[in-house]
Amino acid sequence: MLMKAAKHISYKQRILSTWLCAALIVLLCASCSQKVYFFTSFHEPADKGLRLLYSTNGYQWTDLDTVLLQPAIGNQRVMRDPSIVQGPDGTFHLVWTSSWRGDKGFGYASSKDLINWSEQRFIPVMQHEPTTVNVWAPELFYDDEEKQFIIIWASTIPGRFPRGIEEDSNNHRMYVTTTKDFQTFSPTQLFLDPGFSVIDAVIVKRKANDYVLVLKDNTRPERNLKVAFGRHPLGPWENISQPFSDNFTEGPTVLKVKDDWLIFFDSYRKQIYEVVATKDFRTFTNITQQVTIPEGHKHGTIFTGNKKLLRSLLKYRGKAE
Repeated sequence: MLMKAAKHISYKQRILSTWLCAALIVLLCASCSQKVYFFTSFHEPADKGLRLLYSTNGYQWTDLDTVLLQPAIGNQRVMRDPSIVQGPDGTFHLVWTSSWRGDKGFGYASSKDLINWSEQRFIPVMQHEPTTVNVWAPELFYDDEEKQFIIIWASTIPGRFPRGIEEDSNNHRMYVTTTKDFQTFSPTQLFLDPGFSVIDAVIVKRKANDYVLVLKDNTRPERNLKVAFGRHPLGPWENISQPFSDNFTEGPTVLKVKDDWLIFFDSYRKQIYEVVATKDFRTFTNITQQVTIPEGHKHGTIFTGNKKLLRSLLKYRGKAE
């Protein structure tokens, strides 16, 4: 009887141990996959390279406080306005402004872990326009319906568009190319001509056939942010709004947290980052006081990762120090 009881207890212990191990694995996997937001960043004078902020709630941000990739291409070899999107295979794709003026393209690199990067490449998207003054703030968007990456940016081609009160060398329009593999690219096309100088546009998908474009009206004395609406990520874009920000603002990026869309932007005259919340992109509430963003952060984009990725980056930061 005693032997039978001992065997019975041992069997129960094995079952309990197996159950506890399974539960622990589930908990660990859930912890690893917990959502973390990352915010690409750079510090002036933009010659050091890619930085990241991170947050678990979208409101309180912490600087990773290390450089993940130093710029090695472009006339000026800077890295401004870094934009990252993760493809369906898990690869992170990065594009950036490689020079303030003079370049007819932008920088590109890719990574599986944000630590080990491919060779940097220069993508000459405006090479066919010899008078192009600049290529600013390339912005990535993954079109999950067409299974392709969309890249938009601002360029000035003197004399191409009515300049109004702007100088010909500062009269921007938005351009676009698409790619599935970052090896071949569609011919560059005009993406947006709203009738004024425009830069820093960001594509937002709300649902199928429902897109928003957040953009900067870069004309004097405006220099503020507006939105437009479309049924496709390549446009056309209609119903451009009145500004939802003060003047002298730029570099918007958008994050959805629960039912709110949060729009982060650089209020460069005030030397702060501001944030507005909206549910419909028609009414906006300034929530800057609810958000903490480290000093020195400049124009970037927000993408989503997980705690496993964050732990790897924090470990790398320790080694880098």
